[in-house]
Amino acid sequence: MFSRTTEYALRAMVLLSQTEGRATATEIAEQTRVPVRYMSKVLQTLSESGLVDSQRGPNGGFWLSRAADEITLLDVVDCFEPIQRITKCPIDLPEHCDHLCPLHVEMDHLAKVARERLGGTTLASVMDKSIVPLGLKLKSHKSDS
Repeated sequence: MFSRTTEYALRAMVLLSQTEGRATATEIAEQTRVPVRYMSKVLQTLSESGLVDSQRGPNGGFWLSRAADEITLLDVVDCFEPIQRITKCPIDLPEHCDHLCPLHVEMDHLAKVARERLGGTTLASVMDKSIVPLGLKLKSHKSDS
């Protein structure tokens, strides 16, 4: 359903929600089983979107910009492949200008449900499950601040 990039971003965000302090791109890549170069690009996009903060240098790394209970899965998905609602006929058929056809009504409903479900699921709530999805927590890097 989601692209590989979105899946990797979700893995990284869930991992960061478990991490106290900072985690390097290499640590995140290793724990989520993603190639380091690919993860670095994913983390750059997450940083540009404001979902993670980062610091370069020996004590650098990545961390969530807000608490895990304030970031939804939809926030992450929307950075990479927003789930768009269908408000008009995607193929511009004149006979569908007033109402969507049954196919697009159903597709719009699925988009609505997906947005609602992802928007109602926080990183923290994913981690409330009894099985930790990605394994062990990372050791934290002490920050200078």
